[in-house]
Amino acid sequence: MNHLPAFIYEPTIRAALAEDLGRAGDLTSNAIIDADAQGTVALVSREDGVVAGADCAVLAWKLVDPAIEVKIDISDGETVTPGATIGTASGSMRGLLTGERVALNFLGHLSGVATGTATIARAIAHTKAKVCETRKTIPGLRALQKAAVLAGGGSNHRFGLDDAVLIKDNHVAAAGGITNAVMKAKERIGHMVKVEVEVDTLEQLRELLELDGVDAVLLDNMTNPQLAEAVELVAGRLITEASGRITPETAKGIAETGVDLLSVGWLTHSVQVLDIGLDYR
Repeated sequence: MNHLPAFIYEPTIRAALAEDLGRAGDLTSNAIIDADAQGTVALVSREDGVVAGADCAVLAWKLVDPAIEVKIDISDGETVTPGATIGTASGSMRGLLTGERVALNFLGHLSGVATGTATIARAIAHTKAKVCETRKTIPGLRALQKAAVLAGGGSNHRFGLDDAVLIKDNHVAAAGGITNAVMKAKERIGHMVKVEVEVDTLEQLRELLELDGVDAVLLDNMTNPQLAEAVELVAGRLITEASGRITPETAKGIAETGVDLLSVGWLTHSVQVLDIGLDYR
């Protein structure tokens, strides 16, 4: 990813290659293709979308064979149409085909994340709201998936449990209520840490608004009329975040209630890949 240092995601690409090559390498390519055979392949989009993960594809081939030359024509964050050439790779045909699946897996999945994000971002572009992902990421891919959300025009939520406090329903239950949960959190965290609290009802929101030291409120599974009333109650004192089964079809109405953020879990945990193929040239 263009804004991620390669050392962050290189271990993930290496692990994917190791998983694919196993103990004996690419039996098919090594048996069929002469060792000195050279060629060029193209990464071609089969549908409309937004590109993300191009650098992952480049690195996959480079790790297989450093002599492979990869040229990316459409960078992360740019749109593609059916038939568009995202980039080309030239060099050993064995190396090109050995790295093909790993390169396509990362490029297709991350482009799917970016494309899904862009779909929501376009639907709410006329409002002040931004779309962000959640922590429902595929293990090992969090940094890459969050970078893909940015490529699609979205915004990032917290990266993990260690960079912000998010008090959810089970925390509230275990602490004996919202007020107690917030007070305990503020007593024990550093002054630089932001605090967000999840509420399910307007009654909980009213209780939350009586407390100091809260930065944001997560309005969970509320109807649009409830969201609009919640925004009115908050009156700009907290960042408002809507969550709960948000789709491209419902995002517009949710954003028009005046909330600041729409958090969408499926952008990372179950997004559809962008169909990208590898064509021999």
